[in-house]
Amino acid sequence: MTGPGATIIESGKPERDQQAIEEEVERGILLTSLDKMVNWARRSSIWPATFGLACCAIEMMATGASRFDLARFGAEVFRASPRQADLMIVAGRVSRKMAPVLRKIYDQMPDPKWVIAMGACASCGGVFNTYTIVQGVDQVVPVDVYVPGCPPRPEQLIHGIMLLQEKIKKEQSSRRDLINFPWE
Repeated sequence: MTGPGATIIESGKPERDQQAIEEEVERGILLTSLDKMVNWARRSSIWPATFGLACCAIEMMATGASRFDLARFGAEVFRASPRQADLMIVAGRVSRKMAPVLRKIYDQMPDPKWVIAMGACASCGGVFNTYTIVQGVDQVVPVDVYVPGCPPRPEQLIHGIMLLQEKIKKEQSSRRDLINFPWE
């Protein structure tokens, strides 16, 4: 499969073949394919961290149960440890006292990491327009997907995870992200 201006490697001489491969790498052809493969792996094995704070947490737990089967989308194992998770689902209202804890848990998650704000309370404070409730979790951590509702049904959370998977599919990584240099 070659695009316009691609180098076809079939000279039979190792030096020329190596040079042609290096030219392709410089043009980004191989890294683009590697991006697709890495993004496929990332979106096919999302490990959510549970951060249920209110009634939305009940719907989040129902999403992981057998009736809705979140495992179909590669997000079957809810993690209790932030160090083993790459998706934080904030389900419910966040108080001002809970905001630093939320940020600390987010900082403990390995990169790349994503956040879903589940429900009206996590998205904008909901009916709790008071000084004690954070009016949107995006004031504490960056949010990738907002799932509306009070509380949102499990199907809505699954749709939010599918939207996140589409976002992950389109991400581009730098060469430094894709290649691990053990000597550095």
